[in-house]
Amino acid sequence: MTMRPDPTFHASPKLAMEAPAENFAYTLLLSPDFSKPDALAVIDVKPGSPTYSQIVHTVTMPNKGDEFHHFGWNACSSALSPLAGHAFVERRYLIIPGLRSSRIYIIDTKPDPTKAKIHKIIEPEEVFKKTGYSRPHTIHCGPDGIYVSTLGGGGKDGTNGPPGVFIMDCETFEVLGRWEIDRGPQTRHYDFWWNLPRDYMVTSEWALPPQFENGIVPEDLLANKYGHHLHFWDLRARRNVQTIDLGANHQMALEVRPAHDPVREYGFVGVVVDTTNLEASIWTWWREGGKFHAEKTATIPPEPAPKEKLPPLLQGFGAVPPLVTDIDLSMDDRFLYVSCWGTGEMRQYDVTDPRKPKLAGSVHIGGIARRTPHPNGKAFAAGPQMVEISRDGKRVYWTNSLYSTWDDQFYPDGVPGVEVMANVGRNGGLELDKNYFVSFPDGYRAHQIRLEGGDCSTDSFCYPSV
Repeated sequence: MTMRPDPTFHASPKLAMEAPAENFAYTLLLSPDFSKPDALAVIDVKPGSPTYSQIVHTVTMPNKGDEFHHFGWNACSSALSPLAGHAFVERRYLIIPGLRSSRIYIIDTKPDPTKAKIHKIIEPEEVFKKTGYSRPHTIHCGPDGIYVSTLGGGGKDGTNGPPGVFIMDCETFEVLGRWEIDRGPQTRHYDFWWNLPRDYMVTSEWALPPQFENGIVPEDLLANKYGHHLHFWDLRARRNVQTIDLGANHQMALEVRPAHDPVREYGFVGVVVDTTNLEASIWTWWREGGKFHAEKTATIPPEPAPKEKLPPLLQGFGAVPPLVTDIDLSMDDRFLYVSCWGTGEMRQYDVTDPRKPKLAGSVHIGGIARRTPHPNGKAFAAGPQMVEISRDGKRVYWTNSLYSTWDDQFYPDGVPGVEVMANVGRNGGLELDKNYFVSFPDGYRAHQIRLEGGDCSTDSFCYPSV
């Protein structure tokens, strides 16, 4: 514990953007056939370094079959909240849940990222006993602890009761218990985020474990049985105050991204697919008159493709759906980045007017039918997936794996792990960096990225920018 707030905590988004650039990136590696343990790769992202764009350290876990997916820091700028009970913690530990095993690893990144090591392992039995939840997914650091969303309830298949959120102590890493007091109509879960000064949380929905663990279930998708709601919560009272149905055809409302500036009461959510036409969409939600509202503000059409270029799952459709699997918002709330994992495109929208997104930039790489190589000539399997933006908004990183069984369905030729980066123009626009291309060891796929010192997806700001 430090005697003053961690210098990587910033009171406002503007101050965060002015901080020094990242030196290292942390990337999750998963073994899709469970033949070896999952791992955490530490990558040098310092331009000019002799090991730039290379793995400089790896933390290999002692267990197999965890299926790493999302992860996050133990503490962030939310610790500067006036209500924080942990004002002097450090952004030091990475919390990595195994989505399939329900095991949680605590990784210590001090004294140096190249010496990161396992600090503690929380076995699944502790999670089950104290929360009744399973399949931990998203990690967010809050002013009073670490919040963990789950995709499963109790029982072997995770359907004994609905999934939800539980809290861990950010210093001892003890699992404390469930967060919800009154969940209202919420029965599925995926991502969550909040506006701390406004005291509300928003959560989204993917699916229950039988609908994703063995791959997408086409019958359930076409019957509109995947998640399509947004839930809004009173953060302090821990109760659901409103639920918005985006429409049953808007299947899989995944990543939620509220504005970073807490004065701005709006945010975005990406919808994977519309079952009526295969398009993907971006929705804007906002609060007005004491109520939350949501509307579809951008659509991305499918791309026609010959049968021979399509996996069996899509051959009957004759087209590639965009499959928006991740979105991320720049720290200044100006640009929204949208991963189109199916068509192999990273889109950049100017969301200065949040209800009228304008396409400002785009690059193609990979894709089910396109299979666009990297500018350096190397192949990029699958498409842009997990995306991470530097604090200053000048660099955008992404990987290419979604989830092991879904990878196999949509990209049956394989998904070797790759991480790339694009540079952002002063007024928008994207250009893939020819010199940044990380190939991971054979047999590993690359999933989420976290940047040293925090990034656009791991901080909750308590004060508005000036």
